[in-house]
Amino acid sequence: MKSLQKLSADILQSYPTVNEDYVQTLLVQAVQDDPHKIIVLDDDPTGIQTVHDISVYTDWSYESISNGFKEKNKVFYILTNSRGFTEEQTSKAQQEIGEMIAQVAKEQQQKYLIVSRSDSTLRGHYPLETVILKEQCERYSGLNVDGEIICPYFREGGRFTIDNIHYVQYGEFLVPAGETEFAKDKTFGYQSSDLTEYIEEKSQGRYKKEQVVTISLQELRAFNIEKIVDKLIHVTNFGKVVVNAIDACDVKVFCIAFYHALAQGKYFLLRTAAGIVKELGAIADKPLLTRQEMVTSSGATGGIIVVGSHTQKTTSQVEQLKTVAGIRFIEFDSDLVLEEERFQEEIASVIKREEQLLNQGVTVVVYTKRKLLTLDNDSKQDALARSVKISDAVQSLVGRLNVTPAFVVAKGGITSSDVGTKALNVKRANVLGQIRPGVPVWQTGAESKFPQIPYVIFPGNVGEQNTLKEVVEILLAK
Repeated sequence: MKSLQKLSADILQSYPTVNEDYVQTLLVQAVQDDPHKIIVLDDDPTGIQTVHDISVYTDWSYESISNGFKEKNKVFYILTNSRGFTEEQTSKAQQEIGEMIAQVAKEQQQKYLIVSRSDSTLRGHYPLETVILKEQCERYSGLNVDGEIICPYFREGGRFTIDNIHYVQYGEFLVPAGETEFAKDKTFGYQSSDLTEYIEEKSQGRYKKEQVVTISLQELRAFNIEKIVDKLIHVTNFGKVVVNAIDACDVKVFCIAFYHALAQGKYFLLRTAAGIVKELGAIADKPLLTRQEMVTSSGATGGIIVVGSHTQKTTSQVEQLKTVAGIRFIEFDSDLVLEEERFQEEIASVIKREEQLLNQGVTVVVYTKRKLLTLDNDSKQDALARSVKISDAVQSLVGRLNVTPAFVVAKGGITSSDVGTKALNVKRANVLGQIRPGVPVWQTGAESKFPQIPYVIFPGNVGEQNTLKEVVEILLAK
């Protein structure tokens, strides 16, 4: 795999602009004319990074999916947590979800689209998830799935696709995704930054890069709807379509063309990051959240921040957080996972210290060891199982609390998933919006362990050095 050059971030300003008001008007009309309910299957809780006033269901029961279909909103989310699953668990979940969606859609006589929302740095069970969803759509809904849309664009996190190469922004430079720390992921690693090559790599050659249809920035900025629709019309046999994008206007233009293709009888699944979901639903912009919009308690207790992510970005953010006066830090010795009895003693000890501090009105930060535990001759399966066990322990540091915190912040995808579903026991949450770009906030439901508190979901790969510090300062502001 040849090494690709990083680019100056100045390239993001080098493309011709479009009339965004005109594009938005056309998009809103296209969304209103389209009959499909959009169901976003989120492989961790961070996929709501661009939306607000949207429901997230944390299971795929008949009741949850039925309620989602009955909502007035065009879009609803189902949290699958599958990035923390084995391939076997993922297969089972996608089969169940695909069948249940088809059943409910048939009962309510509604058309639907499925978005498989995953990581903007290309990690996840791909192509496994969308292959199974295609099979379930065709088996239970009688649909013919013509193709799959690939769009990992996520501006808030600095994820851009240019000339089919996916980039991650680091300061003033865009680095090819395959050359970042994310591509070295123990479970979901990859080599290719060019998305056409990524598809060939991940499909083990079943889909050749030359067969992938691409939608260029030049076509999108030229507002060449007719040409893009024609490309989509000719996609068959679950062919792959890569969407280049560096700004919201690019995905807006694509979505207009996409809806035109649907109106002509085409059908697609989507594998995307968070960026395109907002535009698929023509969801309006909303300012970043203030403390007054989130925190409703009197402030008698402190808040809790749990950090599980091991990315270098997270570690540097934790170091910056240490400069905030008045909060306390507890290191959770996650390496004790190898010694069961001591591991359980460590969990109990940390919880006791948390409760003491929270009752004193002190905000607490609990973080795992910053160096990822690695073992000789480790397998992917063992590494994932160990990671899941540590994450389960981390969520219990919230779930076993007998003190209601003023707010909860979880840092990391698997961590935030487990805290939301296991510790907080959320069945349905309302997405309030974002506290910082790419950092969403749930309002927990009445059924939750701590009802109506703000739950901040902070992805491990999002933000600058000071972003976590800024989030906590907003939550602590009086």
